[in-house]
Amino acid sequence: VVTANKALVSQHGMEIFEAAAGKNVEVGFEASVGGGIPVIKALKEGLVANKILSIMGIMNGTANYILNKMTDEGIPFAEVLKEAQAKGYAEADPTYDVEGIDTAHKLVILMTMAYGMRMSLSDVSIEGISQIEPIDIDFAREFGYRIKLLAISRNHGDTVEARVHPTMVPEKDLLANIGGAYNGIQFTGDMVEDILLYGKGAGKMPTGSAVAADVVDIARNILCNSINRVPCLAYLPEEIKPRGITPMESLRGCYYFRMTAMDKPGVLSTIAGILAHHNISIESVLQKGRQKKGTVPVVMMTYEAEEASVRKALAEIDALDICTDKTVKIRIMKAHTE
Repeated sequence: VVTANKALVSQHGMEIFEAAAGKNVEVGFEASVGGGIPVIKALKEGLVANKILSIMGIMNGTANYILNKMTDEGIPFAEVLKEAQAKGYAEADPTYDVEGIDTAHKLVILMTMAYGMRMSLSDVSIEGISQIEPIDIDFAREFGYRIKLLAISRNHGDTVEARVHPTMVPEKDLLANIGGAYNGIQFTGDMVEDILLYGKGAGKMPTGSAVAADVVDIARNILCNSINRVPCLAYLPEEIKPRGITPMESLRGCYYFRMTAMDKPGVLSTIAGILAHHNISIESVLQKGRQKKGTVPVVMMTYEAEEASVRKALAEIDALDICTDKTVKIRIMKAHTE
C-alpha cells in the first residue's frame, strides 16, 4: 500500500500500520512529507544510529510561496493568496496551508518516527500566517530577519516540544533562504549534528517521484522475501509509546510585537510598563509615522521571555483603549534557537 495522504497517516497511521503488519503488508508513505524529498527514508534508515534532538523546517510550499512573494514584492497576503490559487499552488479552501494545519500533520509524522512516540494533531500548538502583513515583513527586514512558517520540535527527554508558527529567521540562515514552493527540513542528531534536506515539497512530479520510490522499495522487499524489514515508523510497534508534550506556556524565547496604538503622549510608557510588570524586557523599539485614523504602529523586539508571561501581557495591552487592533506576535529565532 502506498499513500501520499499526510492527514490520514498522522491521524490514523498507527491503526493502518498495525493492520498491515498483521496481514504481512507493507505501507509506504514517503510522499506524505516533503514531496520529492526522501525525508521518511532518511529518518527510517539514514539516521537510525542517531538520537534525534530536534526537528525544524519549512514543510508547506504554499505558505512559503506566499511569504516569499510578500517579502520580495511587498504584496499583501490576500493578493498573494489569490495569485497562488490561480497558479494552482493553493487550494480553493487554503485553510490547512495558511493556518499551519498541513505543516502540523507532517510534524506529527516526523515526531512519531524520530522519537518513537504516540501523538496526535491536538498535541501540536498551531499558528498560521494569515495575520502577517507587509509592514511586518518590512520590520523583519530592518532587523535582519525573514519570516517563515516553521515546524519546530525539540527533544527534552521526558517531554518534547511540538509547535508550528511564523518565525523571524536570521536572513543568513539556510532556512531563511528557501524560496518559492520549496521545503527545507532540518534534523539535529547526537552523531550527525545538523543536516538539512531541501527540495520541492509539492507538485505532481516530486510527489510521483516519492510514490514511485515506495513502490520500487516494496517490490524489492517482496522479491527478497523481506516485507516490513524496516518498521513503518522506524520503531517496532511495541516500542512506540506516549510521551509528554512540553507546555507551550513554559517555553522561553525572544519576540517581535507590533501594536497599533493611538498617537497620544504616554502610549509607549503605558505599554512598556505592562511588559515590565510581566518581566518582559525590551531590546529595541521602532515607531513609524502616523497611519490613517490617527494610529501608529509600535514595534518592539524583546529579550528572552516566558510564553505564559507574554500571553498575559498582550491580553492586558490589547484590552487598552489606546490600542485599536490585536497585537501581532512573531517569535524570533536566535542562532539556531528560537
